[in-house]
Amino acid sequence: MSGEISSLEEYVKEICTLGKLGGRLCYRGQPESGLTLKPVVFRKQAYVDAEHTLLRDLVALHPEEFASDSTTLERLVRARHYSLPTRLLDVTWNPLVALYFAAQTNSKRTGEVIVFRIEEGQFKFYDSDTVSCVANLAHLRPEEKKRIDDLLNGKGSVRRKKFNREPPVDRLLQFIRMEKSYFRDRIVPKHLKTVLCVKPKQNNPRILAQAGAFLLFATDRNLESHPVPGITAKRIEINKAEILGHLDTMGVKEHVLFPEIENAAKYLGKAVADANPVGTAAPSTP
Repeated sequence: MSGEISSLEEYVKEICTLGKLGGRLCYRGQPESGLTLKPVVFRKQAYVDAEHTLLRDLVALHPEEFASDSTTLERLVRARHYSLPTRLLDVTWNPLVALYFAAQTNSKRTGEVIVFRIEEGQFKFYDSDTVSCVANLAHLRPEEKKRIDDLLNGKGSVRRKKFNREPPVDRLLQFIRMEKSYFRDRIVPKHLKTVLCVKPKQNNPRILAQAGAFLLFATDRNLESHPVPGITAKRIEINKAEILGHLDTMGVKEHVLFPEIENAAKYLGKAVADANPVGTAAPSTP
């Protein structure tokens, strides 16, 4: 873990140093240091047990919100936007965006930015077949996912042909073919144990503003205690004092990163209130 960072200048220097080491970097900001590096759906057993119904329930309640989505990944991304527990861990390509989230003052604890170094094999675009295999695990019932885990964690290597004939894998194939009719029964077993860095479609204003991406988890794992080849993580502790003010001067602020109209309205109102404390009059309009 790096020493504590207390200024924007120190942070930028640290990121530039890490960038010189090569590889593709993405970032995650957390207002509390030491949080487990796993998606929300794996943080409570109740979420794990209900994962196969959570997404469908949300789509059933608000089908118009998901009308333009053609894949499970797209629906998971949109659901994550509305805070549904999913197997996605939010990251960003922009280190200043990560710093903004690390410096949030809703927690008094030290914040942190996690820098992920992604090797080429673990980076995928939204239309990747491997991404479809992993994302559609979200539709399987708990006992089906457990059977797949048992197969993958058993003694000896798993033969692909036999693996694809297993009932839970066959059901997974059915979900994959709903979005990719051409897909054959050739799922690579090791792909259902990995973590992928996925670049989604930039069709969501918030994802676009935050330079958003996601780590897509095939299984319940902590990336530090149970790492996957091709992804490493480094934590940088953040002293929050004055960081948000420095970021504000750089244009990294709430209504920019959350471009919905209510955030812009809140920002404008706060700016006027801060410029005109109680007991003073707002400037008159000429």
